[in-house]
Amino acid sequence: MVGYASVNTPVGVAELRDLGADDLDTIVHFWYGSGDEFLDFLGIDRARLGTTEETRERFRLAIRTGDPDQQSLALAITVDGDFAGYTLLNRYTSAINYSHWHITNPRLRGGGLSTALYPHRIKAYFDLAPIERLIHQTRTRNLAVNRMLDKYVPIAETRHLDDPDGVALPGEFQLRYVLRKDVPSFFEKLAVSAKE
Repeated sequence: MVGYASVNTPVGVAELRDLGADDLDTIVHFWYGSGDEFLDFLGIDRARLGTTEETRERFRLAIRTGDPDQQSLALAITVDGDFAGYTLLNRYTSAINYSHWHITNPRLRGGGLSTALYPHRIKAYFDLAPIERLIHQTRTRNLAVNRMLDKYVPIAETRHLDDPDGVALPGEFQLRYVLRKDVPSFFEKLAVSAKE
């Protein structure tokens, strides 16, 4: 498995690497063992989420193959060598691509992990896939994720989406757009925030 970044964070050494078949059980457990309250907060459409086997297959197909046309691509997030979460890129066209990420270990949420890995994660997407634009769509009520994104990318618009990407229910989302040329600035912003 290829590694893309290794970063010291307040919660340990975080790494971004290719997702592997050994990670699938943990992802399935995250989706089906986190409880209804958590899934409701995320706004998950249970019909779109599907069964455990459908979810396992969706992520199995997102394990990087090296095919430049692979539609979904997942990377694992680890902390001190232990699986801590994942990030997923769903590709449609050069300009329509969506990023999703989840810290699956609840003890590691809110510890700066997403902030520290954000530039590396985005760079990996653009390095691995022939995309020119990435779209973040986040629920307006997900304050922690939106605060993290505010450090890097401004909100372009806020609106109701009837058919959001992934397994989300319709609702109000903030949309942010990232272009390939934006990636170097994220590392500059990370350096500034590290000094604060």
